[in-house]
Amino acid sequence: MYSFHLAFAVNDIEETRTFYVDLLGCHVGREAEKWIDLNFYGHQISAHVKPEETGLASGNTVDGKTVPTRHFGIILGWDEWRAVADKLIAADANFIIEPYLRFEGEAGEQGTFFITDPSGNALEFKTFKDMTQVFAT
Repeated sequence: MYSFHLAFAVNDIEETRTFYVDLLGCHVGREAEKWIDLNFYGHQISAHVKPEETGLASGNTVDGKTVPTRHFGIILGWDEWRAVADKLIAADANFIIEPYLRFEGEAGEQGTFFITDPSGNALEFKTFKDMTQVFAT
C-alpha cells in the first residue's frame, strides 16, 4: 500500500494542531518548533510555519461554484463523508463550498465540500456512491 506525503504552509502550529487534531481527528507524528506531521486518513501531511506563504488560492468555476485551485483532501466512503460533513456543520466550520452532490446523474457523480484551515489552506472532502467512478470521464 502507498501513502502520499504533502507539505504545506501554516501561520501557527497550535492553531493548526487544534484544527487538524481536535476538529478533523488527525494524530500527531513527529514535530518541532516550526513544523508538525499529521496522520490525515493514513497519509502524512506536514504543516510548516511560513505565514508569508499562506492564504486562500484563487479559484476556477466547477459545477457553478468557485473551487480553489490549490487544495488537497480525501475521498471517503459515503457514510463517513456524511458523518464528517455533519460534524463540521455542527462545529460551524469555515466552508468554502457546503456539502452537496456534484455531477448528479453523470459519470463521476460525487458528494463534495470544501473547508479552510486557520491558515487559509483549502481542503476538499469527497465521496462517491460508486467508488469505481473516481476516475470516470
